[in-house]
Amino acid sequence: MRHIFEKGGDLHAPTLVLFHGTGGTEHDLLPLATLVSPKSPILSLRGDVLENGMPRFFKRISEGVFDEEDLVFRTKEVNEFLNQSAKEYGFDRDNLVAIGYSNGANIIASLLFHYQNVFRGAILHHPMIPLRGIQLPDLSDVTIFIGAGKNDPICSPRETAELQSLLRDSGAVVRVHWENNGHQLIYNEAKAAAIWFREKFQNQPDHEQEGGQYNE
Repeated sequence: MRHIFEKGGDLHAPTLVLFHGTGGTEHDLLPLATLVSPKSPILSLRGDVLENGMPRFFKRISEGVFDEEDLVFRTKEVNEFLNQSAKEYGFDRDNLVAIGYSNGANIIASLLFHYQNVFRGAILHHPMIPLRGIQLPDLSDVTIFIGAGKNDPICSPRETAELQSLLRDSGAVVRVHWENNGHQLIYNEAKAAAIWFREKFQNQPDHEQEGGQYNE
């Protein structure tokens, strides 16, 4: 897969694995990674699927309707790529935190749905439920941040709540951060994710947010 790897300044910090949204590239979320954990190693991926020339991580039939067969295939492909990259670049495979937006958040969710211990944590900006009717692995060692919009036309608050329940029922600790916006990723949401990361992975206490609400 086309990607960027940056070694980072702290080899003990979690490696951030970045997944862009539809039409994005491996460069899109680098500023977000810097906001979340400036010294972390970074592995940023570009999706292999093209939809009208726009990179994605898996095919879809229409907006909000996934090609489930391709999703399962691409999920396996990404998991294998992470295993290979850990060997190639020497980062700790058991110390990964994924960050994704929209389509990128959906492929992360699919990885969590299919593989135990694929990530220590995940920041999902405006994700959907990747698949229904499957048994999730034990996620009791995983902590997850979901950024959601109360007026998101693509990912409804009901779907966000259902995804939160599915992840929690499998043992994950899940925090949902709500904004009054739509599907776009705004700064307050990104900042809330960065504060969550410091609390969970750098043992720094949480602070009151500017805007938005937490539900954990």
